[in-house]
Amino acid sequence: MAETILWQRFEGAILFGAGLLLFWHGNGSIPWWGALPAFFAPDLSFLGYLLGAKTGAFIYNAVHIYGFGAAVLAIGLLAPAPLLAGFGWLWIAHAGFDRMLGYGLKLPEGFDHTHLGRIGKQR
Repeated sequence: MAETILWQRFEGAILFGAGLLLFWHGNGSIPWWGALPAFFAPDLSFLGYLLGAKTGAFIYNAVHIYGFGAAVLAIGLLAPAPLLAGFGWLWIAHAGFDRMLGYGLKLPEGFDHTHLGRIGKQR
């Protein structure tokens, strides 16, 4: 199990780096000062926990899966909508950043229970 977690964190690091590199390479729409809050915007999904642990986990996970960022990116590339594509790259980078740091997808038991193990202060 521990080796699997290390691989998932490594995968997150790769997607974090690749997402940022591709964002900076292809971005012509979002200035750096706009990219910073856009990068952290997915974390606002924790507000779903105001509706309970199960709903909060669902909302948080829906926003933090790699596929969400990939879908936004795909729509932005196909539209073409460079602003949306930039947000897609940042969203993928954000999900990778969280995984790299060990913040996994949430389990219904609570915010500190993730697929990569417990986070925060151990009780």
